[in-house]
Amino acid sequence: MSNTRQAPDSGDTDASYPSTAYAWYVVGVLTLAYVVSFLDRQIMALLVEPIRADLDLSDTQISLLLGLAFAIFYTLLGIPIGRLADRRSRRAIIAVGITIWCLMTAACGLARNFWQLFLARVGVGVGEATLNPSALSMISDYFPREQRGKAISVYNMGVSLGAGIALILGGWIIGMVTAAPPVTLPVVGELYAWQTVFLAVGLPGLLIAALMITVREPARRGRIQISDASGRATDEISIPETVRYIARRWRTYGTHMLGMSVVTIIGYALFFWVPTMFVRTWDWTIPEISLAYGLVNLIFGPIGVTLAGWIADRRYRNGETDSLMRTCLWFMLIFVPFAAIAPLMPSGQLAIAALIPSAIGGAGVTAAGAAALMMYTPNQLRAQVTALYYFVINVLGLTLGPTLVALVTDFGFQDEGALRYSISLVSVGAGLFAVGFLVTNLAHYRVAVKEMEAVEAG
Repeated sequence: MSNTRQAPDSGDTDASYPSTAYAWYVVGVLTLAYVVSFLDRQIMALLVEPIRADLDLSDTQISLLLGLAFAIFYTLLGIPIGRLADRRSRRAIIAVGITIWCLMTAACGLARNFWQLFLARVGVGVGEATLNPSALSMISDYFPREQRGKAISVYNMGVSLGAGIALILGGWIIGMVTAAPPVTLPVVGELYAWQTVFLAVGLPGLLIAALMITVREPARRGRIQISDASGRATDEISIPETVRYIARRWRTYGTHMLGMSVVTIIGYALFFWVPTMFVRTWDWTIPEISLAYGLVNLIFGPIGVTLAGWIADRRYRNGETDSLMRTCLWFMLIFVPFAAIAPLMPSGQLAIAALIPSAIGGAGVTAAGAAALMMYTPNQLRAQVTALYYFVINVLGLTLGPTLVALVTDFGFQDEGALRYSISLVSVGAGLFAVGFLVTNLAHYRVAVKEMEAVEAG
């Protein structure tokens, strides 16, 4: 087996980083792309009832459209795309991906049955698989270690902004197209109101793909060297070497990824089912819950992200090596209790109030968890490890999050009115597992971060 050597990148100095203003501009563009991706991913959650009625689908079929259809290739393609991003232009990969997922979101608006909609959702997942591995790797090359937590946290603001905009804009569009006369297109024919929403949301995102032209590919930093079979030092890491590198650190990567995957179960359970819960439990209309829940995510999600990044970076500068993972745990203790309590509130207004701290905690956990990964992963593996990370958390989060809630509702309570109790039960059970994994990760994480600090320090 070849050995890893601590070999600093000759360009890995603060002076060689791009200007702060341009680096933050790139973060802004990538965050905008993330907002669009989450908007296209999330918009279906607002259309559950009309899609169910028009296509005669069950809650379980809807959950498969929300989760499994998107997750299949979003997760599977992420790893080979991640390896490509570690070797080729990350900017070009993101631009192609944005184009694909926007067109496939629009294609959802042309679907006439379950399987056509399923395949279009698969296509959305294919396109979005390009973004996170490439974006996190790029941001890590634009900022020094003591600033990465904040930069990656701001990028992860795209989740909250995308969800919030999806809810607010989607609710507004739904209200508008529902009241409007039917739309008839040549060849396609007459469209349902929800189909028009997909077209209106998907196509404008192509402008973000064009904006990627203004983003420069950054120099790669924090590379390691290994000894190949002949003893020659090289910074080209083969697939078998990549597997061995991760396998030797399986406790660190395993507890990190499993812990965050269980967090994601709760997150997607909330994102996909909260609007429907308000309709069924408190008779809110889709525009009403879209505006309220959208504002919660739009305002308080970024607060959680900003706080998490600021706290983690400050504590890291003060010598706390595991600051990002500890920050993740602190925000977890806010996120899980309020995610479980909100569905049990006696009124919709009180449920919205409980979702505010849940949004702050959930956004902080998501941001700190992703940023933590970049602190102990070498440059040549960042996109691949990021892809593996999103593979693990989405295999569980995207498939189990929406589906567990639906299964508990359909087969446990056997009452669609019990949806809120299903959400609460899933949040409590998943939360206990998440805290356990992330607490176990702390000691391993500290060792791994110190190892990478030595590599980058030379």
